[in-house]
Amino acid sequence: MVSENKNNLNRLREIIKVLSKYEFGYLIEKIKLKHKIPFVGPSYEYESLEELDESTPERLRLVLQELGPTFIKLGQTLSTRPDLVGQRIAYEFTKLQDNNPPIGFDDVKSAIEFELGSPIENIFYSFDSEPLGSASIGQVHRAVLKTGEEVAVKVQKPGVENIIKGDISIMEFLASRIDSYVPQFKIYNLPGIVEEFKRSIFKEIDYENEAINLKRFGYNFRNDKTVYVPKIYSEYSSLKVITMELIVGKKISDVTETEGFDLKIIAERGAVSYFKQVIEYGFFHADPHPSNVYILDSNVICYIDFGMMGVLDDEFKQNLAELIIYFVDNNVSGMISQLTYMGMIDGHVDTRSLKYDLTDIMYKYYGTELNEVHGGMNDLVHLMRKYHVSMPREFVLLARGIGMVEETGEKLDPSFNAVEVCKPVIKGVIQKKFTPLNFLDYVKKNVIEMEHVLKSVPKSITETLYKLEDGDIRIKVEHEGLERITNKLSIALILSALLIGSSMIMTTDNGIFLLKFPYLGALGFVISGFLAISLVVSIVRNREI
Repeated sequence: MVSENKNNLNRLREIIKVLSKYEFGYLIEKIKLKHKIPFVGPSYEYESLEELDESTPERLRLVLQELGPTFIKLGQTLSTRPDLVGQRIAYEFTKLQDNNPPIGFDDVKSAIEFELGSPIENIFYSFDSEPLGSASIGQVHRAVLKTGEEVAVKVQKPGVENIIKGDISIMEFLASRIDSYVPQFKIYNLPGIVEEFKRSIFKEIDYENEAINLKRFGYNFRNDKTVYVPKIYSEYSSLKVITMELIVGKKISDVTETEGFDLKIIAERGAVSYFKQVIEYGFFHADPHPSNVYILDSNVICYIDFGMMGVLDDEFKQNLAELIIYFVDNNVSGMISQLTYMGMIDGHVDTRSLKYDLTDIMYKYYGTELNEVHGGMNDLVHLMRKYHVSMPREFVLLARGIGMVEETGEKLDPSFNAVEVCKPVIKGVIQKKFTPLNFLDYVKKNVIEMEHVLKSVPKSITETLYKLEDGDIRIKVEHEGLERITNKLSIALILSALLIGSSMIMTTDNGIFLLKFPYLGALGFVISGFLAISLVVSIVRNREI
């Protein structure tokens, strides 16, 4: 524990030095960590990320790049969240590269034998010592199983999990400090961002989770001949090693017509397969960049790297499909109603102004081709940030996915309109929602809960009737301000009694007289006057007249 704390402290000092190096000394001072390093760089005071100078996105990227794997992954995650960090920073973070020098073959061999519990020679007929690729978390080697199948073996680099855990701990500490000491940055919810990233990266380093994702993805597309999913070899996979079928094809960004590929078909299949993942299956590839999408013979689409997947429940899928229908049909009022229904717009949003701004965007991009749609998605995300609309992570991933479809589709077929191609997929989900079979499916899924409710109803009614018969039911009524009203009513009654009593005393000839008037009668009128003035002042202050 002492050694771990010492390592974290040394790592914190390293992070502070890097922040200082790239002119973020102001932030170090604000979160009261300047004492950790005696010489900090120039301080520039900013109120929010929107006020940062032109060089700031690049300097932020350089900070993350220099701090290594965990911070690079954080930047890559934030590149998908322009709704949180803005378009400029999100775009700059797309340039982050996590290519790292490969680890030695001896380390790879030891890791595989430890994880699979057998000498490497007993598992593989051959195993290439040179990796096909090396990233920050793991690297991939080509191999051949004893049974003759060519496979790709991904091995997690030794010690990377401990590095990630230490860096996450420091990220949580820094995010908490910034949230506490820099109130201008509270709107970005940095602790929440780190928490989301923590869940994300721990899923990514769990190769057993990736194997499960691959199997589920394959099951969804089992009857689709246009999409191919690599085979997973579970018996040769573990928490830190995953063995899957070796895919021999070309990256989607590298295919050409001269090699026999039909670019129009590829563009259409890529878009349709993506929307099927999101809208139909609710289980989609969260990072479909060109390096993770291959094209096989007969223009078949093949996705790889299933470490990060997005998941949507049935209700969100249907709501999202309806929102997209409103979007492609240029129905601004429907979009606002749907966003409200989905809980993304609350009573604090100026829906009238939002409607005007949405209308401007819709007319600007309506009927455009694919290479212009992405600009509309960027404008839409920016508009949501302007009105502080709460955007679920899945919604932003969808916008990013459309952007990736645009980037590859523009090269494959600049005239291709993804929106028109994907309309049938979306409308199919909407039609399914209103079919009798969908209602029966809902009943089937909720039959147990309905049975519990039906069983409890007679018992609840019987208990209520018994209590009513025994006089045990009490109704409690609370009224805001009732006590204050009661007090005023009491004063008014006392005032009335004093006035009446004092008037009766004034008509008598007995008792002590003051200026020819009975003393008690005069005193009663004085007290009544004081109470009357107090009551009127109290009513006026509370604006109840």
